[in-house]
Amino acid sequence: MAETPRVRAPELRGRAWLNTGGKALTLADLRGKITILDFWTFCCINCLHVLDELRPLEDKYADVLVTIGVHSPKFEHEKDPQALAAAVERYGVSHPVLDDPTLRMWQEYAAKAWPTLTVIDPEGYVVASMAGEGHAEGLARLLDELIAAHEAKGTLRRGDAPTVLVNEPPTALRFPGKAAVLEGGTFLVADSANHSLVELATDGETELRRIGTGKRGRTDGKPGAAEFSEPSGLCVLPPRVAELAGYDVVVADTVNHLLRGVRLDTGEVCTVAGSGRQWRGTVDFGTHDALAVDLSSPWDVAYFDDRVVVAMAGIHQLWWFNPVTRTAGVYAGTTVEALRDGPLDQVWMAQPSGLSTSPDGTKLWIADSESSALRWIEGGEMHTAVGQGLFDFGHVDGPAAEALLQHPLGVLALADGTVLVADTYNGAVRRYDPATQLVTTVATGLAEPSDLVRTAGGDVYVVESAAHRLVAVDPASVVVEGARHRTKRPVTDLAPGEIVLDVVFSPAPGQKLDDSFGPPTRLVVSASPPDLLIEGAGEGSDLRRRLVISEAVPGGVLQVVAQAATCDADAAHAACHLTRQDWGVPVRVATGGAVRLPLVLRGLDTD
Repeated sequence: MAETPRVRAPELRGRAWLNTGGKALTLADLRGKITILDFWTFCCINCLHVLDELRPLEDKYADVLVTIGVHSPKFEHEKDPQALAAAVERYGVSHPVLDDPTLRMWQEYAAKAWPTLTVIDPEGYVVASMAGEGHAEGLARLLDELIAAHEAKGTLRRGDAPTVLVNEPPTALRFPGKAAVLEGGTFLVADSANHSLVELATDGETELRRIGTGKRGRTDGKPGAAEFSEPSGLCVLPPRVAELAGYDVVVADTVNHLLRGVRLDTGEVCTVAGSGRQWRGTVDFGTHDALAVDLSSPWDVAYFDDRVVVAMAGIHQLWWFNPVTRTAGVYAGTTVEALRDGPLDQVWMAQPSGLSTSPDGTKLWIADSESSALRWIEGGEMHTAVGQGLFDFGHVDGPAAEALLQHPLGVLALADGTVLVADTYNGAVRRYDPATQLVTTVATGLAEPSDLVRTAGGDVYVVESAAHRLVAVDPASVVVEGARHRTKRPVTDLAPGEIVLDVVFSPAPGQKLDDSFGPPTRLVVSASPPDLLIEGAGEGSDLRRRLVISEAVPGGVLQVVAQAATCDADAAHAACHLTRQDWGVPVRVATGGAVRLPLVLRGLDTD
């Protein structure tokens, strides 16, 4: 095995531990095991992808591997220990989790992105660090090498991981995600953590039928046999479209990376879009066979512009799907995670998670969760109504240009032209009025509201996800506002003038850079505000780049997107792999600041 730097892992410390029965784990407890530290935050879709990538590894290497989730919160709400405990259950996290609300471990392990994985060997040394997702194959190869090396040395200890799971009492719904109102006034609810759909009576409580076994899976068929994996958005098709398509409802089957169709008369489920593979490609605005395309965590769906628009949270885009022609493609976005308006093929989004078409059909409203923004599409362009960027959030009412949300997941356009927002991490419902450009609060004290629906009679119901229920709210009421917050991530001091951006990447064991289809690496750099960068913005293939930082701008955020293509070395039928990560690096321009900014995509930076 190639030599790696002998860097001693810092001791594990935090506010509390979850999934350990209350026991605080130390590095001494982990001696003899291979440990993966997963620095995550539960708002982050890329972090959720990594949870799914790690599950097969945790099963395969159960007797030698311990995974520890180090929860490093971005949003104020994520610092709440009860919210973290709910997220651990919601997303099926079965390994120990260290609650690190002050980001102490984040700093000591030099993390700069969500997610970041750090591998510690059985002797307590850090042997690898990797940002982003798509590392499962490389991790498996690294684990095989570490197992062989430490078994030979006698430093490997086999046995079960120190995990003690908490069993919560059952509820009729479990972390429901989205809902839709059906023609008869009943509600169809995505019962996300129960991996099924539930039709509720007009009272919003009485269960009429359930579609899905309740087990995580991707099986088509009758209601008692069909399987989903954390379904979310629901779109009831127009009657003529439903007749031609052969089903009535499109479901965003989020963790399966699929769209599913449901016949309401029989409850039968079929797969209508997606290969089941997670998207890891390049941006392509062409038209494709719907069942052949790779999707990435579709979170919500809405009928707009004569097709189904999909909030593709996993890659910060909107896609379209035509149920009649059975084709699909990209609708908006470049995959860069940030906030930029304009023509649809040039905009930047940040985990779009909620969609609602205006009653007159002219606008599509979007809850852009990671930028805490409310946005809309009209006339082929995207605009921002509320929201200031990736790191500004809070509960502030008033003029829309100054108002703040906190990770909204749902949106509902009303007939009077106003828009309601499920302001998830503020536990509130907010109202935006385009006529007055004002934002007000109409309900508070809700447990992670994730969607809003309106009945034919005008009643508004909220999907109160963390309370496991639907609840009615009065959209005409007004309550008090909250406070402003800003992400308190460590700021990197950079010197004004010329610096070097250095993205560190080394192929995983048994892999090599793949230049079969052109340059194997890609780097995209931008800044907010744009004036922060005098030189160095744009796209290129070199992972090292000269930047020139303005001394006239006190600071901002450097937005860096890097990816690397690799393939298996010395294999007759080599598999291809793509590693990708977005960094939003808060920087302060300071005399004496760093003249090199290292970001580890995969490897171990020791300079």
